[in-house]
Amino acid sequence: MKKLSFLLFFPAMLFAQEKPATVAPRQPGKYDTNKFSQMYDLMATPNMFRTASGAPGPAYYQQQADYKINIELDDKKSRLTGSETITYTNNSPDTLEYLWVQLDQNQQNKNSQTPLAESQRMDQVLPASNFASKFFKDPLERGFNIEQVKDAKGNPLSYVINQTMMRINLATPLKPGEKFSFGINWWYNINNYRAEGGRSGYELFEKEGNKLYVIAQFYPRMAVYNDVEGWQNMQFWGTGEFTLPFGNFDVNITVPADHVMEATGELMNRSEVFTPEQVKRYELATKSYDKPVVIVTQAEAEAAEKGFSDKKKTWKFSAKNVRDFGIATSRKFIYDAMAVKLSEKTVMAVSVYPKEANPLWGETSTRTVAHTLKSYSAHTFDYPYPKAVSVSAEDQGMEYPMICWNYGRPDEKGVTSDRIKNGMIGVVIHEVGHNFFPMIVNSDERQWSWMDEGLNTFMQYMAEQEMNVNFPSSRGPASKIVPYMSGDQKFLEPIMSNSETIVQFGSNAYGKPATGLNILRETIMGRELFDHAFKVYANRWKFKHPTPEDFFRTMEDASAVDLDWFFRGWFYSTDYVDIGVKEVKQYFVSETATKELKDAVVRRGRFGQEKGPFVYLVPGTSEELPAKDKKALAISDVNLLSDYVNKNFSAEEKAAIKAPKFFYEVEFNKPGGMLMPIIVELTYEDDTKEVFKYPAQIWRKNNDTAKKVYATAKAIKKIQVDPKLETADIDVTNNTWPKEEVKSKFD
Repeated sequence: MKKLSFLLFFPAMLFAQEKPATVAPRQPGKYDTNKFSQMYDLMATPNMFRTASGAPGPAYYQQQADYKINIELDDKKSRLTGSETITYTNNSPDTLEYLWVQLDQNQQNKNSQTPLAESQRMDQVLPASNFASKFFKDPLERGFNIEQVKDAKGNPLSYVINQTMMRINLATPLKPGEKFSFGINWWYNINNYRAEGGRSGYELFEKEGNKLYVIAQFYPRMAVYNDVEGWQNMQFWGTGEFTLPFGNFDVNITVPADHVMEATGELMNRSEVFTPEQVKRYELATKSYDKPVVIVTQAEAEAAEKGFSDKKKTWKFSAKNVRDFGIATSRKFIYDAMAVKLSEKTVMAVSVYPKEANPLWGETSTRTVAHTLKSYSAHTFDYPYPKAVSVSAEDQGMEYPMICWNYGRPDEKGVTSDRIKNGMIGVVIHEVGHNFFPMIVNSDERQWSWMDEGLNTFMQYMAEQEMNVNFPSSRGPASKIVPYMSGDQKFLEPIMSNSETIVQFGSNAYGKPATGLNILRETIMGRELFDHAFKVYANRWKFKHPTPEDFFRTMEDASAVDLDWFFRGWFYSTDYVDIGVKEVKQYFVSETATKELKDAVVRRGRFGQEKGPFVYLVPGTSEELPAKDKKALAISDVNLLSDYVNKNFSAEEKAAIKAPKFFYEVEFNKPGGMLMPIIVELTYEDDTKEVFKYPAQIWRKNNDTAKKVYATAKAIKKIQVDPKLETADIDVTNNTWPKEEVKSKFD
């Protein structure tokens, strides 16, 4: 039996006349620059602490820091005074000669290095208030005032303060398995965050003189010691956030008696700080799954904000296995809550807010908290803490275990625009979502902002879309990151850059990693494989300290999808996506051949390949073919093919036979350096469409071009690459054939 062969394409060498061979100069050797190379050159070597699979190893350890803290708020002076006892457990295999404690409030003191490290320029137009604050005022007295550091017996400890870090010198080194307890007394003046900036502080309501406090980084906190870099004692410059060990907290907070408070942990003395009626309302809230119950009403809050009590009240909170502690307190707070049913437990969604936040907050905040807990839990693990609290703090968006500050309020008439409402919903989802990343999956924010902000922004996008498919998410979809990735390379850094070195922080740490995860889920891996691998990562590293390599390796380990090429390009470089249609050639079946094709047949025989009879694919359009060849457009009219089908196809195969009539060779090119699958939409002459998707591995042997052949029953009218804008292609002007004119925004 003779074997049928289609002559689709012959290299130019087959058509050229033979010439005497010439010897080209030998080229020098080259390094492996293939973008599909595994990332052994970029990632840390696996070891007994962190395995090659991305899971914690058999020798994995983490330190523990337990706190007993007593603090008092002086509302008139806006001052916080505190004392704490830290019990530090050395679970590492190392003997420690000293301990490092973080003093983040020092980033705002007079001697802070942060302003000195920032470039300045002269603003030629300034509001009078800004001018006076900038040039007339001395810096305010901020930062920790350390009064004493002592051991468990009350003996003074030697210590050294280096900006935002304090080294505790140990008289006796702390051996593996040992504990060390020590105490610190301190105070600091709380900043007005709306006037001075900062991640926490107070908001002043000038008409009545009340303050709304959101208090964080308020106590000296243990630094992390781990297997990756020993002590993580990188200074706090302001952008890179925090890395902290887990521990248990018992915190007593004394405030004016007319304040209402929420904080990290479980409230241990509810009946002492709430009225009996408010306690009853809270009990109702624990059984309300469909709507919030108001526990402290607006009327009660308005009455309290007129009082300015001179009496005091102490709120007692206990938190287990958390990495930090946050507090919100004010006499202005309205308080509502509802129960949230997860797969294995029930937790509380809570909001506290001033009357200025209503009606938006009463209608929206706690419901959004509840939705966030359900969405995130479904994609990772059931939320393990007893509650999640949303605090109305204008101009803020910051997170701590079980509590977060969120902006977004109506105007003075109580009117809320869609922009403000959607922005408020987005920030509540984002900040509540941070409970999962990094409060539980406890990455190093000081070094890798993307590991909490990027992963959380991706989760936020999914939660927003699950709540409302038309929600105007600002980050997540691939098209949203194009303006950043198409920008000037001088102002772009790889995602894998330290937090303090990033120029466009929002796009780099939030937008680009979130977009990358969305592309993995929707375009490269598919939802089933991605969701499983992402959940494995979350569960492997909950209540632990993962590194970027742990994430990258787990995503591959749990999915069997090789992603080194993606992580190398998307996270370690500033390569961008640009894939286009370079050339389209059309062919028609014929039983007659051009001279070039006949010469090629002769050469084909010389190379020992199969012999005819042959079917020829002739380049050109139907208009270019001579009249006698028009009938060759129908496959059934090509006798060789009919004979072959009749002899070699079964009855079942004949019944399902295809009848291609048009043949196209499409060459795609890749002006951008970032690898990506090729997604192609064909539009036929009758306006029907068909989509083809080719994995990124299509570029593995040629980084510049790739070709595909299409045999169709209908003529192709249009070819479009990435029709749904799934890949963050920065230039769509080369994405279509025939080339289309792209209108400018002005047009």
